[in-house]
Amino acid sequence: MIFSEIFCLTLIAIVLLLILLTLPKKVNFSLSFHKILLLFYHFCYNENMKIQKIEKKKRLYLIELDNGQKLYVTEDTIVRFMLSKDTIITEEELKDITSFAQFSHGKNLALYFISFQQRTQKEVQDYLLKHDIDSRIVPQIMTDLINHNWVNDQSYAQSYIRQNQLSGDKGPLVLKQKLQLKGITSDILLPLLEEESFLPIAEKVAQKLYQKQAKRLPLRALKEKINQNLLQKGFSYQQTKQAIEQLDFNEPTEDLYDLLDKEFDKQYRKYSRKFQGYDLKQKLYQALYRKGFDNDDIKSKLREYF
Repeated sequence: MIFSEIFCLTLIAIVLLLILLTLPKKVNFSLSFHKILLLFYHFCYNENMKIQKIEKKKRLYLIELDNGQKLYVTEDTIVRFMLSKDTIITEEELKDITSFAQFSHGKNLALYFISFQQRTQKEVQDYLLKHDIDSRIVPQIMTDLINHNWVNDQSYAQSYIRQNQLSGDKGPLVLKQKLQLKGITSDILLPLLEEESFLPIAEKVAQKLYQKQAKRLPLRALKEKINQNLLQKGFSYQQTKQAIEQLDFNEPTEDLYDLLDKEFDKQYRKYSRKFQGYDLKQKLYQALYRKGFDNDDIKSKLREYF
């Protein structure tokens, strides 16, 4: 015991001498000596530490120890370890306090994040890592949140799909893609999607688009537009086909011919400046067909002029 103390004191003296000799002249030697001596004293004797000060800093508390260390902890940490001014703690206790403080701070951040709306596991994990929570602590936080049902991917996916059934306009393919980006796994997602019928939603979307575009587009163009729109929203080819078949495409003849007349006049003004006769007729036919007008209607219209 005596030998170890002599060794430590000798080591302190040697290191202090070397450090002090290399310090700039403007440095406060007495202050530097005190800090260095304190550091080596704790090192040699593994002395317990005393809390000198606890100060509230917004959502966290700043703890200052008599060895110069500072750490931020949550209120839960102070309560759990019964920390107060002049409390004596060991190195092992300090490790436990630091670890729990990180866990508690991360959990509080997660609870704040999910207080606004339901979140997936991936969303919470990404949020914690973005806010510099130790990646080794994140799994522990997530386990706690899942065990207390604060985060539940099954429930999240069910609510997301149910909301779409009530007021959304997306098909199963788009829903699957969106939820997978949020970290929902296929073993959760696929059974939920298979339980739902998406044909009523497809029919609703098709009907809405039909009512909006029926007087603006010819029949073939209208069908193509509805078909493309449904596929883009994630409905299958079969669902899209069935939804379109439910529509009543018996447009009033006057509306159809009004559209054809307007488009014919527009295209005629465009091409009659450069083409005549057969060439003009071909250009007009091609332009009107691209716009989605029926083949027979186009030919009938062209016969009026050629």
